[in-house]
Amino acid sequence: MKNIIYILLILPMVMLSQNKISGIIMEANEKNEPIGLPGANVYWLNTSVGAVTDIDGKFSIPYKKDYTQLLISYVGYKTDTITISKPEMVRHWLQSTDNLDAVTIKSRKQATSKSYLQATNVFTVSSDELLKAACCNLSESFETNPSIDVNFADAITGTRQIKMLGLNSPYILIATENIPSIRGASQAFGLSFIPGTWVESIQITKGAGSVVNGYESIAGQINAELVKPTTDDKLFVNLYGASSERLELNTHINTKVSDKWHTGLYLHGNTHNKEHDVNDDGFMDMPKYNQINIMNRWQYTNAEKGFVSFINLKFLNDEKQTGQLGFNPDTDKLTTGVWGSEIDTRRYEISTKLGYVNPEIPYQSLGVQTAFSSHKQDSYFGLNQYDITHNSLYANAIYNSIISDSRHKIKTGVSYTYDHYDELVNTTEYERTERSVGAFFEYNYDNLEKLNLTAGIRIDDHNLLGTFVTPRVHARYTPWEKSALRASFGRGKRSANIFAENQQLFSTSRVVKITSSSPSGRLGGAIYGLDPEIAWNYGVSYLQGFNLFGRKADITLDFYKTDFKNQVVVDYENPQEVSFYNLEGDSYANSFQVELNYNVFEHFDLRMAYKYYDVKTDYNSGKLSKPLVPTHRLFANASYETHKQDDGQHWKFDATYNWLGEQRFSSTETNPVQYQLPGKTPTLATLNAQVTKVFSPKFEVYLGGENITNVRQNNPILGGDDPFGSNFDTTFVYGPIFGSMYYAGLRFKLK
Repeated sequence: MKNIIYILLILPMVMLSQNKISGIIMEANEKNEPIGLPGANVYWLNTSVGAVTDIDGKFSIPYKKDYTQLLISYVGYKTDTITISKPEMVRHWLQSTDNLDAVTIKSRKQATSKSYLQATNVFTVSSDELLKAACCNLSESFETNPSIDVNFADAITGTRQIKMLGLNSPYILIATENIPSIRGASQAFGLSFIPGTWVESIQITKGAGSVVNGYESIAGQINAELVKPTTDDKLFVNLYGASSERLELNTHINTKVSDKWHTGLYLHGNTHNKEHDVNDDGFMDMPKYNQINIMNRWQYTNAEKGFVSFINLKFLNDEKQTGQLGFNPDTDKLTTGVWGSEIDTRRYEISTKLGYVNPEIPYQSLGVQTAFSSHKQDSYFGLNQYDITHNSLYANAIYNSIISDSRHKIKTGVSYTYDHYDELVNTTEYERTERSVGAFFEYNYDNLEKLNLTAGIRIDDHNLLGTFVTPRVHARYTPWEKSALRASFGRGKRSANIFAENQQLFSTSRVVKITSSSPSGRLGGAIYGLDPEIAWNYGVSYLQGFNLFGRKADITLDFYKTDFKNQVVVDYENPQEVSFYNLEGDSYANSFQVELNYNVFEHFDLRMAYKYYDVKTDYNSGKLSKPLVPTHRLFANASYETHKQDDGQHWKFDATYNWLGEQRFSSTETNPVQYQLPGKTPTLATLNAQVTKVFSPKFEVYLGGENITNVRQNNPILGGDDPFGSNFDTTFVYGPIFGSMYYAGLRFKLK
């Protein structure tokens, strides 16, 4: 992975240091508009001192008086050397080698950027991309991204779950500023606990990620960077309202406390208290809910001594109610009168990041991350009760340096995690404590031209999982201009939180069974009697940039295979029960994707993708495709922005189309005929769109619609006519339930 922690902890201090050169590298265009080039190499001639530009084309590089020639290079562009006589801001335009003295390319910075230089297959989603949809929380921020699949977990809670490479979110390491955050008790609903306006950018890594961030990642990593008090607006207000009578308010207030301290107060509230039953099945199509979410963020910067630090304090209170129309918790809770559910969550978090960079040797740095969270959920679903308390502590210390010169970078450090779980599943209590201590080492070789290699290894000692080693390797090779051929492999290991990660099972009448598929039938694992999950991930990817009719374009092809050596199988094939057991046999997920990005004409971008999934597991009943995973998917996103007037006024138009092929239903053959489903779902397609009018840099209004074609799944609740009967099941959800939904909002900001 590109050294994200290096950027977070080191770059702000280097940019503030007096012994540096800062600037921006841009692509040449007719009007010399500031369109930054991410991933350009900037280094002093005849030295190993260099830097790579960020997503906006910005860079900062150490400066000495004897450094006079600055060399700037980027794949597909003319390499330039400029003379520097004193430390000052550098603004430089690079010209495309394909169009020298011929055609001038007009384009704008892409809202989603891919690097031609990094070893990992990572792409960055900027705040501009997040604004293409309502993006009220992190779970809704992937609607315009073809690499992440978003769907509903069940027909009751309205919870959106994400998938990558055909695997559910528990197999993805989801972090906030490189601190693992959506895990354990927060797996089911945690993505909805991070408001979209708090997110500055998202880095998505396919395949095995960096060993620096832990051993749990299997399918990939998602890291959400939060807005910073020093760079966020002084005042930001976002007001959102939907046709479903959903209301949200986000307010950011940032202030400078002193020369070294800045602070921000971030407030989020959302509410929905209307009962909707569009399909007339007697159940609410979406829950009623209220959420209060507060974050106080402090930033300390002492450039002279080389320190930067962040302190985050968070509080969340989230209350949901769903079920049959007219459900009254005061009289109907845990009774057979009216089926209903309540999910109440209270969460506290405190996290810190401290970074130090050696002012004399900028490539030497030390970063320390710590986080503590207390998560308490009290919930019931009909007659099923589920309560969980999860207290978690995380610490990570990272040292960065170089070997010989900046082509050889190293990261090493130690980490500690502590998790205490206390669960009540109906009348059964489950309690456990997990502790692990680990050490890691990662080496990166980058010759700034053809080859970039990252190899990492970590060893962890876990009180329940034992002592184990996690290797991961990523490589990038550039065979010719504007190309990147990548390969990776890595191992991941995790303990499955079977109830927290599969809470939709409680909205059914299924009996829960934890069994063994071994001949002896003995449960010997340390967590719920089950063994930990272990998988290898292998991947190859090819990125090629090119010009089509004088406009920029790129195409990406990638293939990833996840091969489970052990897995906790979640088996829904008996409609009267859900079974958890250790894998006996094969389980794998093959994912192929081809994606095309094309700047059709000035200010108009088109993104199209096709995905193929082959996800199979050996269940007790035989090898089967994973339920509710479409084999084929099509995606298209079109984005157009009018030319900005002198006062900043302009329009933005965005539309996203998704087509899903057939998906397999888990078996219902033993149900009565009226409660049986066909073997596969029908295909479906949805269309989302949004229009934004920017009146000035301070004020804009947006109007949008989700599922404009009004696609709805018929009868998403099985056995809804008898919710306390043996055939009640809300997990057979493959498409929208509510139908079309329209929204409007406004954004106001003061710099």
